[in-house]
Amino acid sequence: MNFNFGEVLTRAWQIVWKHKVLWIFGIFAACSRGNGGGSGGGGGTGSGGEAFPQLQQTFEQIGQWINDNPWIVAIFILLILVFIVLAIFLGTLGRVGLIRGTYQAEQGAERLVFGQLFSESMPYFWRVFGLSLLIGLVFLLILLPLVLFGVLTAGIGFACILPLICILIPVGFAVSVIVEQANAAIVLENLGIMEGLRKGWDVVRKNIGPMIALALILFIGAAVVGFIFAIPLIVAVVPLIVGAASNSTNPIWFSIACCALYFPILLLLNGILTSYIQTVWALAYMRLTAAPPQDNAPVIVEANA
Repeated sequence: MNFNFGEVLTRAWQIVWKHKVLWIFGIFAACSRGNGGGSGGGGGTGSGGEAFPQLQQTFEQIGQWINDNPWIVAIFILLILVFIVLAIFLGTLGRVGLIRGTYQAEQGAERLVFGQLFSESMPYFWRVFGLSLLIGLVFLLILLPLVLFGVLTAGIGFACILPLICILIPVGFAVSVIVEQANAAIVLENLGIMEGLRKGWDVVRKNIGPMIALALILFIGAAVVGFIFAIPLIVAVVPLIVGAASNSTNPIWFSIACCALYFPILLLLNGILTSYIQTVWALAYMRLTAAPPQDNAPVIVEANA
């Protein structure tokens, strides 16, 4: 099938830019994605004999504080669990909302309403969540024995299974593409979990070339854009390193303040990026399956007017 990459990528941006309510669902969808990173650095101003006892004393103090305040730790763990559940809920709902919003925009909707998209997304929540859970459990059942084998062999096993782990990386990449199409099938055609998965596999199998190319375009593009988004955070870490090296707290607090101020901006930018990527995948499904919105070209043009 002749797949017009330029049309899909351009149309996705037109939809996301016109219907900015999709940015909210993009922020939701980003909650369940594994986006995150950390960096750390330090400089020793004293000898190793001075540093390690101080580090050990710090850990002992932390352990003593935990023993003295177990209820605070319990509340902290509870909050983490609540945050995880909320992230899964919003992430799933965000993906569904973006697919529904893309479909409505392709049918010529001049305005997308948050409440309507939210309520229309709820019937698909458990199916999309169930698909993600199913895929996650399969990978867990594959990886867990490999990790246990590596641990039980004192790390020697990891060298033996390294080629298999390397193979799992492109497999996981391919599965993620199938899942994207399966999510679109569940939402746009009101299918069950297994039916949607079969439909997603069928779409990818019949259009393996366009799917691989589109996935690479989105992966590389998202990586470049994500790095650009992270540049202010990288710059903000510099005072943190300077403060740690000079034993001064002012640069550290300045760095923390900069990160805190940039976080809402980063959240918004990441939401826009996520909404664009999800819109591209939804459009790809509609184009490759010859869904009705694609055939209704005059309505689409009118929606852009």
